Amino acid sequence: VQLVESGGGSVQAGGSLRLSCAASGYTRCMGWFRQGTGKEREAVAAIYTRGGTSYYADSVKGRLIISRDNDKNTLFLQMNSLKPEDTALYYCAARPNRDCFGSWQTSGAFDYWGRGTQVTVS
Repeated sequence: VQLVESGGGSVQAGGSLRLSCAASGYTRCMGWFRQGTGKEREAVAAIYTRGGTSYYADSVKGRLIISRDNDKNTLFLQMNSLKPEDTALYYCAARPNRDCFGSWQTSGAFDYWGRGTQVTVS
């Protein structure tokens, strides 16, 4: 499975961005991770693509919304009320054969990764 992210950019605090991740095929669970400069990679959100059950890190609940278009194998991350601490390289991740429950926050539990798209909030 190939994953290609897009939609990153620079925005002022309080602004919005929408990230997209185009997948080359269907995957059961997809997620977004991010890594700021000098920080460890952390899970942001994940979604079970069949049922739509979604999961969020506490730091982004109420501000970021994960969604998917199964017809187009595309994952989205709507980012609202952005803060400077949201600045990071955002990665799309996928695992084709397992749902998200229980380990969605573990980067090692995902099989495929995109190259990332930079989000900068000032």
